[in-house]
Amino acid sequence: MPRRARVSVPDAAHHIIQRGNNRSACFYSEQDYECYLEWLFEYSEMYGCYVHAYVLMTNHVHLLITPTDSIGLGKLMKRLGQRYVQYINRSYQRTGTLWEGRFRSCVTDDERYVLGCYRYIELNPVRANIVAHPAEYRWSSYRHNAQGYEDERLTEHELYLALSNETLGRRAFYRELFRNELDPGLVDEIRQSTNGNYALGSDRFKAEIEDMLGRRVRPGSAGRPRLDHL
Repeated sequence: MPRRARVSVPDAAHHIIQRGNNRSACFYSEQDYECYLEWLFEYSEMYGCYVHAYVLMTNHVHLLITPTDSIGLGKLMKRLGQRYVQYINRSYQRTGTLWEGRFRSCVTDDERYVLGCYRYIELNPVRANIVAHPAEYRWSSYRHNAQGYEDERLTEHELYLALSNETLGRRAFYRELFRNELDPGLVDEIRQSTNGNYALGSDRFKAEIEDMLGRRVRPGSAGRPRLDHL
């Protein structure tokens, strides 16, 4: 069965996950994390993509990116993945694949879900019991978004900017979002949409994307197809 075409919508945020093959490690040293981030931002600029949030875990990455056209995101992830694999294989004298197939993604453009993806991404080290608070984890965008450790390579999403007219107020409001854990239902929605390459948002948003692309961007109904027309 042919794989589903990727949903990629210009000027809308996409949550992306890419895992190491067989859940194996893809980062081994601080230099590895630094190289990945350097090339992520290099290629995001090259292909017209804006990076809003990220977390680099030992064996996978989460990103929140808005592309400016329908092909830039795919080109970014392909070029980044290839260069990073070459670097890892050369550095550690290994061969073969590093990533678990294609990256997975979902498109979203709704306040609840965009900011939910911000939180989902930056809370990943907490859910993994690596740290007690996202501020303790170095390889994420939390310190920029919440604490003022400026990273000019990041682009704040318009819904993040709408939290407050002032920078300090915006960061304070953002920190408040992390006082509580994410709603388990929202976590499930993000995971299902990302793994299934679906749209993440309200029914109205999903319908708009389906009208734009001319195909389904949400899970189908369970069971056998109806035969009423026969």
